[in-house]
Amino acid sequence: MTSPAAPPRHPYLDHPAPLAFAHRGGAADGLENTELAFTRAVEAGYRYLETDVHATSDGRLVAFHDATLDRLTDSRGTIAALPWSAVRRARVGGREPLPLFEDLLEAFPKARWNVDIKAEPALEPLITLLRRTRAWDRVCVGSFNEGRVARARSLAGPGLATSFGTRGVLGLRLRSYGIPAALRDSAVCAQVPESHGGVRVVNRAFVRAAHARGLHVHVWTVNDADRMRALLDLGVDGIMTDRLDTLREVLVERGAWV
Repeated sequence: MTSPAAPPRHPYLDHPAPLAFAHRGGAADGLENTELAFTRAVEAGYRYLETDVHATSDGRLVAFHDATLDRLTDSRGTIAALPWSAVRRARVGGREPLPLFEDLLEAFPKARWNVDIKAEPALEPLITLLRRTRAWDRVCVGSFNEGRVARARSLAGPGLATSFGTRGVLGLRLRSYGIPAALRDSAVCAQVPESHGGVRVVNRAFVRAAHARGLHVHVWTVNDADRMRALLDLGVDGIMTDRLDTLREVLVERGAWV
């Protein structure tokens, strides 16, 4: 096992590792990113919750993964092209409403949130919300788009925790091979898939390179118990899962469930 990361670079990470993230609140039953899903996760003992945000045409910040309502709800249309008055009528799985991220922050005051900014229009509303609610210590912002995360950090200032985007992860991967690569200094973690396109991302060298910079490594989305164990043996600092019971059981058996 690799040495643990240095003391947390941001209060968001100030919690005994490994961190257990409820991916979209626990998406295994299809009711992902709903207040019901997040309630179940919190009741199961999860403190870290993962979600995604899109902005409606009138600037309301919705916790939802897809750009459109078509796949998961009984409604249709692109969230960015619809006002909140229309989006709020949609039901996930035909039964659960889409929540506003602001309402989730209020409903779960002790939870910490990993937020993926899915599109550029959601960036400024999110930073405005965090500034108004002073929720800096409770939120880490990520995106595949490294420029978008950098812009969020620039708008928010040093109070905002951010993860690497795709370019940052690639840079860290190159460094794990001993190849010099520029990295954004403001990131506090690398949040990565175990593999991508058949190429393994997370191995002992990658975790070691991240820890050498004081960065956490959080891996998504892991639903198999044996894969969870293998990643924990490598020294990763967090796992995101759809299967809340499985990850909790693995951490309990290792004496690592907090």
